[in-house]
Amino acid sequence: MKFRTWLSLITLFAIILILFFARHDLMHAWQLLDRVNIWVLVLIIPAQLVSYYAVGKMIFSYLQAKGELVKLSWWETARIALELNFVNHALPSGGVSGISYSNWRLKHLGVSAGRATMAQVVRYVAAFGTYLVMLLIALVLLAIDGSISRFAITSSSFIAGILIGGGAFLVYIIGSESRLQSFSIGLGRFINRFAHKVLRRRKKLVQEAQLASYFQELHTDYMELVRRPADLKQPLLWGLVFNIFEVSLFLIAFAALGQWINPAPVLIAYGIAGLAGFFVVTPGGAGAYEALMISFLVSAGVAQGTAIAGVLLARVILIIMTIASGYVFYQLALLRYNGDAKPKLG
Repeated sequence: MKFRTWLSLITLFAIILILFFARHDLMHAWQLLDRVNIWVLVLIIPAQLVSYYAVGKMIFSYLQAKGELVKLSWWETARIALELNFVNHALPSGGVSGISYSNWRLKHLGVSAGRATMAQVVRYVAAFGTYLVMLLIALVLLAIDGSISRFAITSSSFIAGILIGGGAFLVYIIGSESRLQSFSIGLGRFINRFAHKVLRRRKKLVQEAQLASYFQELHTDYMELVRRPADLKQPLLWGLVFNIFEVSLFLIAFAALGQWINPAPVLIAYGIAGLAGFFVVTPGGAGAYEALMISFLVSAGVAQGTAIAGVLLARVILIIMTIASGYVFYQLALLRYNGDAKPKLG
């Protein structure tokens, strides 16, 4: 059986897993449709599409600042963004699948692996950086409103600490050629030992020289970015667009149920759930994402029934749209580059 066939079957199995873990949410959301204002709810569709498009623009605006893909059409940008969102939601690997798929996809557009990875790093920096700014504004608004709680402060501090700490560690590693080289050597040895002892592979899974060259290119791109911080301007703007429209999905769902919810606690709840979903093994963080978001909103004073209904409704639509909009383009990409430099997902 060809690799493409295996990959398609694995992806189909991942979709089944998503639907399995979200089965209770799907049933609950179906029951809610009787009291939903459909005309308000349909606004989620363009909002989600803008969010998806913003993900692609965070990546491509950085590459275009480097002189790459300057003639890439808006349609191709949107299409690849839909593919990336599908892969990131369908395969539970903390973003690794998305980076691997992006590198494979961009390679066929003439972008090197190191630069493609740096574009993904810029994407996460832009998304997390603008979220931190929005988080600070949300806390200030809650303080002015007088509804800020100790739990909100603690949760927000935890999110900020994780994001800042992770960013500082990344800069510490990638900002030094010697540290990055040591990291490359250690990573290569670990992967090959794991392949030899656990997978029983006689040949090396990765070549240390190729891995070192890959990280060297990553370091070079980082140093160029330090010298030209203006290259971050467009990714940051699109990161802001991404976060605004991601939060708006939940606000629209609540509005469709006839409920107005303060955007500030929704923003904080979105960050908590998103951070947990990044590490949870279920596809798209299904289960843990909803539970954490609902729990925080209830602790912030949102009625439990309202919190459950709004979050589940938004999440179910997101899952359905992610599969419906990304799966076909993902399969078409596999067909277009049949068997050539296959993406390593998972």
